[in-house]
Amino acid sequence: MKQNVQLYSLFTDFDISLFKAGKHYRIYEKLGSHILEINGVRGTYFAVWAPTAKSVSVVGDFNYWTENEHPLFVRWDSSGIWEGFIPGVGKGCKYKYKINSSIGNIVTEKADPYSRKSEHPPATASIVWEDEYSWKDKKWLTTRAKKNALDQPISVYEIHLASWKRKYEENRSLSYVEMADELVNYVNDLGYTHVEFMPVMEYPYDPSWGYQVTGYYAPTSRFGNPDEFKLLVDAFHRKNIAVIMDWVPSHFPEDKHGLGRFDGSHLYEHPDYKKGYHPDWKSLIFNYGRNEVRSFLISNAIFWIEQYHIDGLRVDAVASMLYLDYSREEGGWEPNIFGGNENLEAISFLKDLNMEIYQSFDGVQTIAEESTAYPGVSKPIYLGGLGFGMKWMMGWMHDTLEYFKKDSIYRQHHQNDISFSLTYAFTENFTLPLSHDEVVYGKKSLLGRMPGDEWQRFANLRLMHAYMYSHPGNKLLFMGGEIAQYGEWNYNSSLDWNLLDYPFHKGIHSLIKDLNKTYKKHPALYQKQFSPEGFEWISYDDNQNSILSYLRKGKEEKDDLVIVCNFTPNVLNNYRIGVPRSGKLKEILNTDDSKYEGSGVKNKIIKIDNQAFHGRDYSAALTIPPLASVFFSFN
Repeated sequence: MKQNVQLYSLFTDFDISLFKAGKHYRIYEKLGSHILEINGVRGTYFAVWAPTAKSVSVVGDFNYWTENEHPLFVRWDSSGIWEGFIPGVGKGCKYKYKINSSIGNIVTEKADPYSRKSEHPPATASIVWEDEYSWKDKKWLTTRAKKNALDQPISVYEIHLASWKRKYEENRSLSYVEMADELVNYVNDLGYTHVEFMPVMEYPYDPSWGYQVTGYYAPTSRFGNPDEFKLLVDAFHRKNIAVIMDWVPSHFPEDKHGLGRFDGSHLYEHPDYKKGYHPDWKSLIFNYGRNEVRSFLISNAIFWIEQYHIDGLRVDAVASMLYLDYSREEGGWEPNIFGGNENLEAISFLKDLNMEIYQSFDGVQTIAEESTAYPGVSKPIYLGGLGFGMKWMMGWMHDTLEYFKKDSIYRQHHQNDISFSLTYAFTENFTLPLSHDEVVYGKKSLLGRMPGDEWQRFANLRLMHAYMYSHPGNKLLFMGGEIAQYGEWNYNSSLDWNLLDYPFHKGIHSLIKDLNKTYKKHPALYQKQFSPEGFEWISYDDNQNSILSYLRKGKEEKDDLVIVCNFTPNVLNNYRIGVPRSGKLKEILNTDDSKYEGSGVKNKIIKIDNQAFHGRDYSAALTIPPLASVFFSFN
């Protein structure tokens, strides 16, 4: 039967040695399916890693899914790679690998781990693919390093592509092509600098939101083909908007066609149940100590950056990777060789990942979703850190949402809850998230958390958004937050776009636009957002009035801003704060402005008095609007 398959290889000895050492970070160029022409004959080269297999066949629509019609050749170098060239198989052909294991006569039929395209779920086959897209974002790529730098404004709109907007008459989500028009223009109009896609790698189960990945190298076919996904990324770049993708190296599902027990052995997952199974998510955990798995994962991160021009990776569930005892009962884990609870293999993997990304690409960022106090997540590796560019500030998100849930009359007793984040704000390069995880599973929407009557609820929401934008760190808002969704997010239905017909909701939408505009316009809000030099308290101890006041500072003194937040519905007249110099204060943003459906309490140009206050030589008497944040510049 082997005449149907020609012996051929893309691998050099150096490729194999790198793969075995866990250092081949472009292994997708070799493994998987690749359309080639050999001796004038077009066909597809297949290569798959299956070291405990007795035999591997390619089955597909070109051989009626018949085993042994197209058996692959095992390499002679103990790499465990099976390969071969099949003439006549081309773009669009569907296929899987039929694997007969040497372990217990197990037979598996698996999708290609390196496939560039997958069938639309619930179908599970891989598809031979060859990209044809011609990129048009050269200008973006040449300027990305500056625009994606840590001293630039980074405001992120987090998106679940399937539920942002739906075509109800056709019972479907928008396609990549439709998003390249509607979604891109919408995000650009809101003024965001970045978008973040919840996972777009192929996944079988819609309720997983994409976090249970089976096709790590394939954009989900739900919305179109890989070229059309490239079109979407390109469209964002042409609007100078960076694209971040959620990336999930922490676990994968047990679906029969996926990575689990791939060749009958624990190939990708750790063989020890205590390290290889995640009890919370009922999923398998990668074996970070296995070199070929490290090559698979780091190559995957590189793949999306290199092939799809992705500008950043938000690495999901990092805490679950760092700790052997994460979400495990006593006796459900074993200490490392030093007796600690750190997963040394995963830590080593994350360092290698970040080192390779930052060495290979100019202007690409990695962001850790890490919920513990693990030290140095966003510090350089040479200083003992993990090497991420940024880290989600989960503590800020938790404390802020808990504080805002409280009726304003009780907030005077919880002043420390809202100011506490500033005690550790500069220990990492933090992103402030108001993410999808906070608007599901009974937590309520952001608006649903706010106390008081309708006016107060919206005023509180406006105040919270402005507090986030004036707080040091990058900003992230999950879709729907900008229109003040009443209900929780539903992955299976569209956002409630009709809410924009109502003034209060339209007011939130307008405020988000203005916050993004203000953030980008004023260097004090971003130039030193990761440095204590960029922030200075004026007063954090006015518990009685529930007021916070502080300075945000840029590289130039003239750019400094004064921020005052009033967490009660009381209007305060002649409220005096200390300021660092003479001159005047000018109101540049006020969340109580009537254009946001606020009460319209405003300040005219305020003369700074030569009167000491708050330990400063100068001060100013302000009018503080109810449940509002006011930004002032020096004139």
